[in-house]
Amino acid sequence: MSGKIHPTAVIDPQAELHASVEVGPYTVIGPGVRIGEDSWIGPHVVLQGPMSLGRRNRVFQFASLGEVSQDKTAKKDEATRVEIGDDNTIREYVTIQRGTLKEKGLTRIGNDNWIMAYCHIAHDCLIDDHTIFANGTTLAGHVHVEDFVVFGGVTMVAQFCRIGAHSFSAGGAGITRDVPPFLVVQGNPAAPRGINIEGIRRRNFTAEDISDIKHAYRTMFLAGLRQDEMKAELAGIAQRSPHVGRMLEFVENSKRLIQK
Repeated sequence: MSGKIHPTAVIDPQAELHASVEVGPYTVIGPGVRIGEDSWIGPHVVLQGPMSLGRRNRVFQFASLGEVSQDKTAKKDEATRVEIGDDNTIREYVTIQRGTLKEKGLTRIGNDNWIMAYCHIAHDCLIDDHTIFANGTTLAGHVHVEDFVVFGGVTMVAQFCRIGAHSFSAGGAGITRDVPPFLVVQGNPAAPRGINIEGIRRRNFTAEDISDIKHAYRTMFLAGLRQDEMKAELAGIAQRSPHVGRMLEFVENSKRLIQK
């Protein structure tokens, strides 16, 4: 074994680790696990395949990644998997479980995500890039989280929800419906509370961008419009704002949009 792999670690011969990977004491890495260069796997971690981790990931102690789903229909020998991209931080006691044959058999984590202690990402979830999961956030199965989403601590997300880019959930939120891009949601059940102004300012959105997004929010949740009227108003704003165009696309494809 490489000097970067602790002698108490148990690594299956069918696992593939780049020569630069570090592995801490008492970690177990099963067959079918692939880990990319410059990744660090801490002590007492369990990684099960089929699963791939890209480059420069950090996985802290007691995390369990790639285990069979807790869905009652899932079986350990099914051809399901987890795919994790590059530059992710996965903290203590995080669980990320394999997909199921109910969908494509895939749970996927993108790049540059920050997943804090005790978070759970269930089967068939798709997480895009640059997200933050504060401690104790829990996703049920089949959830899609878009770029730059921030979950406050102990957020709970029900099955099949879609969480739009740049949105923010307050701590303890219970999300049971789709959250459009740029929103702040709070409560259980979660309801819209405005737009994520601070988040989008930090990402260099212009004053004009923010004004258009505010206008779209008022149109969606405060104007009392019928669905067709609301979409028509959003389409007008979207002619000058690609961000509002993204909100309109989300609304048109949502089967259960969050309610005020």
